[in-house]
Amino acid sequence: MALKKGDRAPAFTLYDSEKKLRSLSEFLGKKTVLVFYPGAFTGVCTKEMCTFRDSLATLGSLNAQVVGISVDSPFANKAFGVQNKLTFPLLSDFSREVSKSYGGLQEDFSQLKSYTASKRSVFVLDSGGIVQYVWITDNPGVEPPYAEVEKAVSSL
Repeated sequence: MALKKGDRAPAFTLYDSEKKLRSLSEFLGKKTVLVFYPGAFTGVCTKEMCTFRDSLATLGSLNAQVVGISVDSPFANKAFGVQNKLTFPLLSDFSREVSKSYGGLQEDFSQLKSYTASKRSVFVLDSGGIVQYVWITDNPGVEPPYAEVEKAVSSL
């Protein structure tokens, strides 16, 4: 079952693109925008991550940070981050457990039978790790409502 507003964000520890373990607890203390994306180097995911990259100054002025999470390997996330000049952490949920506990999994992603990816979703956490905004889609071709995400961050 997906998270909802008011839930405590489940703790996690995942590898980043430098193969360093990163935990949710290290991001607490600031507002955090967790962005789950189905796949590095796919068209919509690239556009989405670049849009969040381009909004970092605005989000930073609101004392917020962005963390991307996908089922891709740390190696793919590193190349994806370098190619797109992404300066926020990209975490690898290759076990798919974190994706499952947050927004769920996209089954048969991109019509690949038995391939599961993170559902495209966005969670805004307050500085204490409480979910304040949730957006999840079953359609991996849909981008999140960026203005709505920014409004959720600014309202905290």
